[in-house]
Amino acid sequence: MTEAELDAVSELEKRAYAHPWSRRHFQDSLSAAYPVVLLLGEARPGEAILPGHEGRVLLGYLVAMRGVDEVHLLNITVSPDHRRQGWARLLLDALVLWSRGQGAQCLWLEVREGNAPARALYRAYGFSEVGLRKAYYPGGGRERENAVVMSLPLDGAPAGGGA
Repeated sequence: MTEAELDAVSELEKRAYAHPWSRRHFQDSLSAAYPVVLLLGEARPGEAILPGHEGRVLLGYLVAMRGVDEVHLLNITVSPDHRRQGWARLLLDALVLWSRGQGAQCLWLEVREGNAPARALYRAYGFSEVGLRKAYYPGGGRERENAVVMSLPLDGAPAGGGA
């Protein structure tokens, strides 16, 4: 991702989540040189073309942070119009391969406790639920939602979680 795509990514984030990342979150990720990957596809009639990408639509993206021997997935998003088509799995495959190339031994993430579809995807991919962060995410009003901490060892497991 580049600066030129920040607006499109921010708009997709707002459509995808009740509590989206701000444009500044993405800007800070770029400034910190975190890996930020876009997933583009062929635009269908009526879909908004991603500026600077002739005939392409933004299907999704991910943001990660590299540590000493691990990678932390900070954000993975698939457009609501393109969910349940395998795009999140493809993004995870790319992240696993990149992480291994960086020498990472483990991939970490947090997911909203109430986000059953995402938790099911991560479990099917091979992630294990290893902890809980109480009141981690903003919720409705003054409420907060717990985060489930999940990890995936990268020591030889095939990309795609073997599925």
